[in-house]
Amino acid sequence: MGDSSPATWPALPLNAWADTNATLHMWTQIVGKIRLSQSAPINHSWHSTLYVNARGLTSSPIPHRDRAFQLDFDFIDHRLLCRTSDGRAGQVALEPQTVARFYAATMDMLRSLDIAVRIHGRPNEVPDPIPFANDEVHRSYDGDAVTRFWRALVQSDRVFKRFRSPFVGKCSPVHFFWGAMDLAVTRFSGRRAPEHPGGVPNLPDRVTREAYSHEVSSAGFWPGGGAIPYPAFYSYAYPEPPGFADRKVGPDGAFYSADMREFILPYDAVRTAADPDAVLLEFLESTYAAAADLARWDRAALEQPAG
Repeated sequence: MGDSSPATWPALPLNAWADTNATLHMWTQIVGKIRLSQSAPINHSWHSTLYVNARGLTSSPIPHRDRAFQLDFDFIDHRLLCRTSDGRAGQVALEPQTVARFYAATMDMLRSLDIAVRIHGRPNEVPDPIPFANDEVHRSYDGDAVTRFWRALVQSDRVFKRFRSPFVGKCSPVHFFWGAMDLAVTRFSGRRAPEHPGGVPNLPDRVTREAYSHEVSSAGFWPGGGAIPYPAFYSYAYPEPPGFADRKVGPDGAFYSADMREFILPYDAVRTAADPDAVLLEFLESTYAAAADLARWDRAALEQPAG
């Protein structure tokens, strides 16, 4: 069971749960690929994402022939639940186990519910991917750390939705991309973008190019890794307009990462602030304004007063 009286914005140092984070990343990819395999395509791969819910992450309803099913990560009682539209249910325990074992148990559960699915069995967007069925390397699961990560997602999801609210142009849902394991929200100018160069590890360039077919300002939260070895909020523009990296944004503590080509705000700068919501909204709004103003978006047509 998770902590019943947690901090609203819990501490989440990556080094304390890095192995669990790597394992959970693979598990979310398996569930995300199940949704992807059964769903009608939506631009920018929006048919593949997961969503924050009151106990963890959900696939939302997934069509399967004349039925529907839903996969939910419960990060309080630590189960992967499957429920079907004809009243059947199954579950897989979330506990220390290899990716290979979790993959087999998940597929067995689906078969027991007469759900036949096939997925691409290798991870995306990671270097040196190990096929799920063969992955005996990733096996850690710290339930308390996962619960804290989910609680950080709950708070981020809530603030991202406030930020999304006044934008009336094309905008993504607030959703969880399992490829990079980040929660994201993306605004569009409505104009076509130059072809993206691709090059994302183990992701077809055609997918990346379709994702960035139009100009975007995108923001999100992820647990960290690589050049940013701690949890952080990010914001970037594609294409990046001239002067973007040099633009002054808020709050204090936010900076432009030349390695990531994104503005970064450490999660700890938000969670330890007197008013975390205001600090995060300042970052989201100021970085969006930098992208939109420098790229000369028609902001009057794309925005309305909040509320």
